[in-house]
Amino acid sequence: MAAEEQRVDIPRVKLGTQGLEVSKLGFGCMGLTGVYNAPIAEEDGIAIIKYAFDQGITFFDTADVYGATTNEVLVGKALQQLPREKVQLATKCGIASIRPGKMGVKGTP
Repeated sequence: MAAEEQRVDIPRVKLGTQGLEVSKLGFGCMGLTGVYNAPIAEEDGIAIIKYAFDQGITFFDTADVYGATTNEVLVGKALQQLPREKVQLATKCGIASIRPGKMGVKGTP
């Protein structure tokens, strides 16, 4: 007998003052493209993001520094398969690797 999957209702909260509502639990996508570990296969990353959404997570975080834009591309491919009006995406830019283990700010185009 397979174990039954339990779904937990993830609360939603207002973000900022413009009325944007997001899941209280967000999904940080950094680990999908090898920042902490070896990169996972693209189809697995997409499946993980879709699974998180199906579980009630609507707030996803990425950045260009999470794998030289590969993370943003992966997240974009996953989000194309989800209803845009129900997903919120956060990203960052201007983060530069100065040397291994040391990050800095880069404000040039």
